[in-house]
Amino acid sequence: MPIKQSSDELNPSVAVSAEEIPREKRSRTAGDYLALALATCGVGYFPIAPGTMGSLVGVGLYLTIWAGLDQLLSSNALAKRLTTLYVFTPLMALMLLVIFAVTLIGIWAATRSERVQQKKDPSIVVIDEVAGQMIALLSGPFWIQTWWSIISAFILFRLFDIWKPYPIRRLEALESGLGIMADDVVAGIYALIVNSLLISGYLLFVGARP
Repeated sequence: MPIKQSSDELNPSVAVSAEEIPREKRSRTAGDYLALALATCGVGYFPIAPGTMGSLVGVGLYLTIWAGLDQLLSSNALAKRLTTLYVFTPLMALMLLVIFAVTLIGIWAATRSERVQQKKDPSIVVIDEVAGQMIALLSGPFWIQTWWSIISAFILFRLFDIWKPYPIRRLEALESGLGIMADDVVAGIYALIVNSLLISGYLLFVGARP
């Protein structure tokens, strides 16, 4: 049986039915190249731990978008003498919208990349790690801007993505790009929850913002 590839070497290989792999195309189209570019996020062909590289892309993308939106919304709130609530609420909504868009794009790009590569969940596809990592980062930078909350979100997501506790591994069986994205989205949610608890516990016992 064909082997499901992994973005990182620590993930075990998974055998899949040959029927699950789409038939080969004779030539690549512009859409195929676009899908590969989006799915690999510029780091998918990295020879060592491309999944971890994808997570780093997720960190960079998240912090760049968050910083830009925060500056824009904070300037508007300051000019209109609004409270921080008027910054936090739309910022959260916009970041969730961005992550949702990345996930939808990832489902399409990953599905098409499978057809192009003729492999189940090819290791070059890392947009799933990008989306999952962005979800994990929702735990910190909105309300506690500190470097360690970002690092802990990164580490926790990588741990959950590699460990794959229930039901993450089962989600990989979903069809094409949906299965590729779903397991990392849930890993990101797990990391989000645990990191939020860590941050809350730190603030509770320390009694001050870092």
